[in-house]
Amino acid sequence: MRPHENLEVWQKAVEFVVLIYKKTKAFPSDEKFGLTSQLRRAAVSIPANIAEGAARQSDKEFLQFLAIAQGSCSEVETELLIGFKLEYLDQENYRELKTAADSIGRMLVGLSKHLKNKLK
Repeated sequence: MRPHENLEVWQKAVEFVVLIYKKTKAFPSDEKFGLTSQLRRAAVSIPANIAEGAARQSDKEFLQFLAIAQGSCSEVETELLIGFKLEYLDQENYRELKTAADSIGRMLVGLSKHLKNKLK
């Protein structure tokens, strides 16, 4: 097993990507290359950066990739809000996705703090 596959945050982030893909299927077709694409790419970036960082040689490098993943998580939250305000997501789906993104964000912060403490 690769190092990232053991990380709960990576596992949750992969599940989140699948959920994002499912929920954005209902977005208008004229958003295919707009918000739908942007939201999906930002979501995919989260587990991709966790995986890439975990494969690096040092915790310092891993921290840089976790910061990028955290940024992508914040981007997803912004795009979800826009999708909600445009009424592409109903309140229930918005809350479900927002809650999942918040949870992943907290996990990323926790893992980053753990790695920073190891570097001290």
